[in-house]
Amino acid sequence: MKPGTLTRRLPLALAVIALVAAAVWWAGRPKPVAVALAEIDRGKVEASIANTRAGTVEACQRTKLSTIVGGRIELLAVKEGDRVQKGQLLMKLWNDDQQAQATLAGAQMETARRRVNEVCTLAANAAKEAERQASLRARGFVSGSREEAARAEADAKHAGCAAAKAEVASADARLKATRVEQGRTVLYAPFDGTVAKIVGEVGEYSTPSPPGVPTPPAIDLIDDSCLYVKAPMDEVDAPKIAAGQPVRISLDALPKRSFPGKVKRVAPYVSAVEKQARTVDVEALFDDPQAPGKLLVGYSADIEVILAVRENVVRVPTSALQEGGRVLVAGSDGRLAERQLKTGLSNWEYTEVVDGLAAGERVVTSLEREGVKAGAAWVADEKKNGGK
Repeated sequence: MKPGTLTRRLPLALAVIALVAAAVWWAGRPKPVAVALAEIDRGKVEASIANTRAGTVEACQRTKLSTIVGGRIELLAVKEGDRVQKGQLLMKLWNDDQQAQATLAGAQMETARRRVNEVCTLAANAAKEAERQASLRARGFVSGSREEAARAEADAKHAGCAAAKAEVASADARLKATRVEQGRTVLYAPFDGTVAKIVGEVGEYSTPSPPGVPTPPAIDLIDDSCLYVKAPMDEVDAPKIAAGQPVRISLDALPKRSFPGKVKRVAPYVSAVEKQARTVDVEALFDDPQAPGKLLVGYSADIEVILAVRENVVRVPTSALQEGGRVLVAGSDGRLAERQLKTGLSNWEYTEVVDGLAAGERVVTSLEREGVKAGAAWVADEKKNGGK
């Protein structure tokens, strides 16, 4: 082979070797990891705490009524769903015997009153006669014994009058007692409200529901004009909550909506339910009770208590944070870089960045994906990043 030919072929061979090496490197290079990214911006960050289990919409007034004594239901004056007024009759048990006793007591009181008129009139006349006898004795027309007898007669008649008046008072007390007994067999609405449930039908026996005995009440009455939400908070969070703090209320029946409110009350004790965490009940009122529309007592609801708010701060999605306040930043060189942050307020959605990131930078939120680590090559997941 001529020397010139060898000289011409050498560069070509080197070029082929370089291309082969580049192809081998390209085939064996690490493939970029597709990652979901979030751009750092400025906005509001809140520190908040939420209930541990679902809360409930409750009525400010709700009572489960039962008669004081048991008996057969004679009258149901309402039905479930009826609106009632305070003092309206709801239910009456059979009480004909008590009505008869009341009629008898009323008759006895009327008789006693008439007896008073008779006896007290005689007593007044006897008193006048005693005065007349005293006047005659003073002028010597009658003896002293006659005057004394007249005075004794007047005193006796006066005592009889007092006894008759006492009998009237006694008869009146008996009449009131029978009316009280009748009151033990009837139910009246203690406030305006809606009849939620009735247990029993006309002719059935209604049983009282004393405390501690699992007997269903006869009538469940709800005042749905005033509603609030009660939810259990973890005992660890309870010291951070106080009446008057702002809250957000959400309801399962109204998804993707929330309503502002205020903490109404924090229970003064811890509830210890078997097999559940110890919690403290927190009650909250809607700022605008009309905003959610018609609510039903018993709806599931959640309370998020807002502890603090920062406006217009640099914030990072909380899902992008790793343990120790670290994030993976999508570098302009195509590599993921780990960065330590100094953070402030935080909630499940955003965390305030005090130092370590600037608005406009992008961080990885898909930390759970395989291969996502510092130094890895990255490519934006178009589906997760809206095609950006």
